[in-house]
Amino acid sequence: MEQILTQTYTVALPILLTYIVWLLKRQKKDRDANGKGTMLLLRVQLIEYHDRYMREGHIPSYALENFIEMYEAYHELGGNGMITKMYDEVLELEVRK
Repeated sequence: MEQILTQTYTVALPILLTYIVWLLKRQKKDRDANGKGTMLLLRVQLIEYHDRYMREGHIPSYALENFIEMYEAYHELGGNGMITKMYDEVLELEVRK
């Protein structure tokens, strides 16, 4: 009886571990895709904020706070590049209430 259990574990355990590894890889792929999509949506919104408020020459305090939070989330997701320059430009705008 003990030998049958040992053989069963010897066969079932690698199969179970392979399945778990496959599930983890699939979840990582899904998370990466979600992160990339979120980053792209944030980039679009940051560009829209930048263009609008640079054109106006000032930014409301609530919009600046939102812009900063979006930039921080964007940056944490791995985004950078041209958005950092836009971020710096927006921070130089006059802030109005």
